[in-house]
Amino acid sequence: MVEDRYEQLHAAFRWQVPADFNIAEACCGRWARDTPKATAIYFDSDSGCRMQYSYAQLQRAANRLSNALLNQSVRRGHRVAIVLPQRFETAVAHIAIQQIGAVAMPLSMLFGAEALEYRLQDSGAVLAITACEALPALREVKARCPALRRVVVVGECPVDCDEMNWMQVLQAEEARFKPVVTHADDPAILIYTSGTTGNPKGALIPQRALIGNLSGFIASQNWFGFDPFPGATETIGPSSLGKREGEMGG
Repeated sequence: MVEDRYEQLHAAFRWQVPADFNIAEACCGRWARDTPKATAIYFDSDSGCRMQYSYAQLQRAANRLSNALLNQSVRRGHRVAIVLPQRFETAVAHIAIQQIGAVAMPLSMLFGAEALEYRLQDSGAVLAITACEALPALREVKARCPALRRVVVVGECPVDCDEMNWMQVLQAEEARFKPVVTHADDPAILIYTSGTTGNPKGALIPQRALIGNLSGFIASQNWFGFDPFPGATETIGPSSLGKREGEMGG
């Protein structure tokens, strides 16, 4: 049986964080270049229809949106609100925002007008990408959010003169884009906390946070079917398994 060296491994562990790092490049860009036809996203609709999108499709859509954001004067460090459910367009929005060095601010579809107004005002968001379902609440507050210049609407619903339809926006732009270089400590995502006293507080997450979060996410999904410790079962005897089960109350 292999001796338990957790304390030693823990003390010696260091995150290998490069000077330059970008979430969009790590999650999509490199895969779109190396394995463009590989599946990036599976999406199951409410109607039961399953769709899948390749890395190339994700990258092209993100490139178009990045160009559109720049044409709307969104720049590095600007906050962009995302009020979308889990769908393909949500991934496109995040990748596109990271490619220009802006900051993505995901907001819940369940937020009412008051919750949206506070976060949009406090963050100074310059643009919002929203689903049709959240549009009424957003329209109610946008006049009181002076920094909010434009709203991009995902879905089939009428848009006002100061709003833009998602499909029309993407179709008007080139599918090529050169991402900016971001440092590992550059801001990437702004998440507002809940459950604390007083108003929600914005937590600014850097690009490098993905490196730490990704390992925990993969582990929580049982390594997505891959065995991270091949041959480990050969080194663990029944006695040690029983001991660990006892320690965990099994």
